[in-house]
Amino acid sequence: MTGVLSGFAVIVVVIGLGYVLGRCGTLGAQGGEVLTRLAFAVAGPALLFTTLARANLSVLFSARLLVTALSTAAVAGVFVAVGAVRRWGVGRTTIGALCSGYVNSGNLGIPIAAYVLGDASLVAPVLLFQVVLVTPVALTVLDLSGMGEKGTVWRRLLTPLRNPIAVGSLTGVVVSAAGVHVPGPLMNPLSLIGGMSVPAALLAFGMSLHGSPAPGRGRDRQLVLLSVVLKSVGQPLVAWALATALFGLHGAPLLDVVVTSALPAAQNLFTYAGRYRVAEGLARESILLSTVVSVPVLVGVAAGLG
Repeated sequence: MTGVLSGFAVIVVVIGLGYVLGRCGTLGAQGGEVLTRLAFAVAGPALLFTTLARANLSVLFSARLLVTALSTAAVAGVFVAVGAVRRWGVGRTTIGALCSGYVNSGNLGIPIAAYVLGDASLVAPVLLFQVVLVTPVALTVLDLSGMGEKGTVWRRLLTPLRNPIAVGSLTGVVVSAAGVHVPGPLMNPLSLIGGMSVPAALLAFGMSLHGSPAPGRGRDRQLVLLSVVLKSVGQPLVAWALATALFGLHGAPLLDVVVTSALPAAQNLFTYAGRYRVAEGLARESILLSTVVSVPVLVGVAAGLG
């Protein structure tokens, strides 16, 4: 209970500061966009590299990760199917699918894992799965759909190699897999730069809330509500069903996978939407609503399975 509330408290304070900055115009009219670019092109890749370069990749091969991967694919697949039928477009459908299954495993997942599950490393498989596989795939889809750089077919097919988020993630995985020790004079500056990623993303998110309509009432109302239901209710239910029926998990392992699946949509999804200038309102509203709804869900899961 304490971990849930403390984790959310940190996020609320930083987002609130961002809202105040946006309302006062402290950083200027382009302040939010600059922070978004900073998080996407500089700080985010540095954070992902330093995290993955020091990670134990063996945690990727476990029943818990399979539950996470399958539950993510299930809810994202539902959103994509509905998006295809309703013709919401590749960009909006991709962002909506991410909001349906991409959990806040970093700045919220780590403290909740530490205080609720008793081990912060338990969120590592989810973090690695998302940054190594889900993020590069989703951003490549956005690039190839025309949301990113234009150019020849070959140039667009090679976009993952030029995408800073994907490059930071994949480079970190290669370094970890090769057992390479990155010297301090190189790793320390990258760690310092990476430390700006989460605050920049949260501040940019908070600034975007100023002057925005109430969540769930804009043109993407249906997409927002569907993504929130899938993220806050659908994914933890699917994770629980898979964990118990297919993998026979119970006790602490079952609590781990359900709690991580019940985490809200990650703030960096708004950074991605802002970078590609697609479905920014959808990402903002979905993140906000899923964060609010996840509080009682996480408390209920911790009480019921703990």
